[in-house]
Amino acid sequence: MNAYLYFLFTIIGFLTSIIGSVCGIGGGVFVKPILDAFGVLSVSAVSFLSSCTVLAMSYYSVIMTIKKKESVIQAKTSTPLAIGAAIGGVVGKGIFEVLADSFSDKNRVGLYQTICLFIVLLGATIYIIKIEKIKTYRVNNFSMCVSAGLSLGVLASFIGIGGGPINMVILYFLFSMDTKTAAGNSLYIIVFSQSASLLYTIFTGQIPEVNKILLMLMIGAGIGGGILGRVISKKVNTSVLNKTFLVSMIALLLICAYNIKQFL
Repeated sequence: MNAYLYFLFTIIGFLTSIIGSVCGIGGGVFVKPILDAFGVLSVSAVSFLSSCTVLAMSYYSVIMTIKKKESVIQAKTSTPLAIGAAIGGVVGKGIFEVLADSFSDKNRVGLYQTICLFIVLLGATIYIIKIEKIKTYRVNNFSMCVSAGLSLGVLASFIGIGGGPINMVILYFLFSMDTKTAAGNSLYIIVFSQSASLLYTIFTGQIPEVNKILLMLMIGAGIGGGILGRVISKKVNTSVLNKTFLVSMIALLLICAYNIKQFL
């Protein structure tokens, strides 16, 4: 891989982590399709880098909000969601590995991931456009929260994005959270789901071949994006967050459409 790509990928990881931190969508939803578009890394390597980047950013953001006593985490709701997401993260990772091993053409798995991501992003975009007209709920049943988290974890881990957009929509719809509250709780859930997914990858010996320097740069970019994202999130209101989320989803839909064409 050319040296300039190290710099470029680090900048991508940094900028996307800023948006992910501010909007609560993690950053993996950006990193995965953007790195896929370059076509210089394997599908497994991109998923691994994406997971590590978003995990670093999410850990930093959650730890700092708790440390600074700025946390909006609704533990009664988000903890069972996070537990379900952690279990789902392992299941989703297992599904990905089975599919990856079953195809001689590894791009085929990338195609399925990208199609799933496109559908998720399209659903999230439609929801945000119609958010004012959609009735929301306040679910507080433990088993329902775990089940919802399980579904989130499976899908997010399989796609390799951290789950931010799905988390946000579920937190809006099932728990009537406002955007800033949903963003904080989404990052909390991502910490659990991505930690479980990463541990599964390590303990099963499924770590893909990834350049260690690039890995460290992407982790650093995730933390750096989390630092700046926290500063920005304090200065923007809900309306700006919703617009940023919507614009981001539309841009990602276009990138996914391009990637689907490349994989075919």
